[in-house]
Amino acid sequence: MDNIAGTKSSLTWAVHISVALLVALWLFPTVGLFVSSFRTADQISSSGWWASIFPTEQNVVLRAADPEDNRVADGDGFVVSGNIFDDSDHGTQTDIRAWGTSSRDVAAYEPGETADLGEGESLTLMADGGYEWRGDDDQISGRGQRVFVSITAPPDFTLENYRQVLLSGDATDSMAKAFFNTLTVTIPATIIPIVVAAFAAYALAWMDFPGRALLIACVVGLLVVPLQLALIPLLRLHLGIGIGKGYLGVWLAHTGFGLPLAVYLLRNYMVGLPRDIIENARVDGATEFQIFTKIILPLSFPALASFAIFQFLWTWNDLLVAKVFLIDATGQTTVMTAQIVELLGTRGGNWEILATAAFVSIAVPLAVFFAMQKYLVRGLLAGSVK
Repeated sequence: MDNIAGTKSSLTWAVHISVALLVALWLFPTVGLFVSSFRTADQISSSGWWASIFPTEQNVVLRAADPEDNRVADGDGFVVSGNIFDDSDHGTQTDIRAWGTSSRDVAAYEPGETADLGEGESLTLMADGGYEWRGDDDQISGRGQRVFVSITAPPDFTLENYRQVLLSGDATDSMAKAFFNTLTVTIPATIIPIVVAAFAAYALAWMDFPGRALLIACVVGLLVVPLQLALIPLLRLHLGIGIGKGYLGVWLAHTGFGLPLAVYLLRNYMVGLPRDIIENARVDGATEFQIFTKIILPLSFPALASFAIFQFLWTWNDLLVAKVFLIDATGQTTVMTAQIVELLGTRGGNWEILATAAFVSIAVPLAVFFAMQKYLVRGLLAGSVK
């Protein structure tokens, strides 16, 4: 009875758990990048993104006010008072857990205790950040006293990262400029190979001519050729014919590298279409071009959309081809992947900026994937079942 068709497998739970794990492995990094793009640098450095909605402990370095303009006579000496958070980016912090005057012991004192700074100086720091720095005229001078503070930081989210990434910088040094440059590269580099491959796939699927089988074998063989082997010869060809390094060169490069997969995918889909439809159209007097445009293309939309997703994602996330065929010293044609590399090189410590830039870069591919994923599955399964 266990082998009767239609009965539910006893291993269904294992399949469900496996799928859930795969989804989690893919989803967690994306969610983490999204959450980190709204966090401050201190929050990112002190805790993981999963702790973003909970208060976290941080060690920060603050300074008391400069004594020259803030000291007040008090008996035989002077006192500087105020709040340690007044001139810092931690104005919302009100809970000091411990503090110290040396980086070797940042938790030497509890809130409310007085630290002996030597030579008659003392510093008292309260839990809410209020302090009193006492000493005589010769001692309380120069810069404000440095204080190492352990604080409990509430969740802190900000849009400043996006403002800095998208709006800061000049016209040649911003992620917004790189975003439009990437669109300029990606859209034509997706449309051109689809148009060319659709004609080629129809010819290989439904037109009889000498050498068709050899051409199909060549297309399959090109699928396994690494694109790195063709970079230098293709660049020399571009320079030789006067294309140089620009948008036209990178469009043609992406078209050449994407055509084998496009032709193979579309040909496999078109060859599985009902033969009776095409033969009836020919009997009715339709030309090959009319059959292609009015019958084949509408029926092949899932395969076309499937390749469009692949080509769009690959072109959008590409760095190697852009580095070779789109080099621009002025930054006018810098794409997003190259711009992120520049941010990493010049701002290696600003993780909040890098997280924001990375999420801005993947936002469009994610939207394209989720909008067209049903066509992706249908296109990939083309020809697998007769």
